[in-house]
Amino acid sequence: QVQLVESGGGLVQAGGSLTLSCAASGNTGSANTIGWYRQAPGKQRELVASISNSGNTNVADSVKGRFTISRDNAKNNVYLQMNSLKAEDTAVYYCAGQLSWVLGGFSPRNSWDYWGQGTQVTVSS
Repeated sequence: QVQLVESGGGLVQAGGSLTLSCAASGNTGSANTIGWYRQAPGKQRELVASISNSGNTNVADSVKGRFTISRDNAKNNVYLQMNSLKAEDTAVYYCAGQLSWVLGGFSPRNSWDYWGQGTQVTVSS
């Protein structure tokens, strides 16, 4: 089993920045690929970025140029640096884990094996 715990959410003004962290514990080798999803009220959960154990990354077009995903394998942490935040970035952000890097890291939601509880990000306009 793998446990994923998100932190770093909060309230920020439009144009501001936040960095989310996802801490993995347990059998972390089962979650070599980590993704950040978000879900806004009334909307489907969407994948915004993912990273493989070796550092391959993919970022959704909606956040490209503003969000950066990175990881520190020694600490079993994955980060989502969010800059130039907009009101439409408001959502609960979840980290998810799966064994392999497939489909460029943007595999379907039901292929992710492990999920965190989420952290709220609210961007005020």
